[in-house]
Amino acid sequence: MDFVAIFVVVERGKADYIVDEAKEAGAFGATIFYGRGTGEKEFKKFFNLNVESSKEIIFILTPQKDKGPIIDALVKAGKLDDPGTGILFTVPVGDLMGLHHREGINKD
Repeated sequence: MDFVAIFVVVERGKADYIVDEAKEAGAFGATIFYGRGTGEKEFKKFFNLNVESSKEIIFILTPQKDKGPIIDALVKAGKLDDPGTGILFTVPVGDLMGLHHREGINKD
């Protein structure tokens, strides 16, 4: 079975709600970790606006075949269609170990 890693970077404080919506769409779970953006100085220079540099990064691992509804839920919940609200990207997963205990996920 092919897997994909979904990463979403949003403003701090928004990840819990976004993850709840992704779970409703079929995600088994997520990992949230914290980061700090480095582009706020450049943004302020060009647009004269302050940008919060603290970020939450959501990481979801899911079968390739299940990613569509999860991505749709993430985009909607995070309002990622609106400029400056966050980014989402996916990465194909090569070797994967340790998920054999998850119901519904198996290695084919």
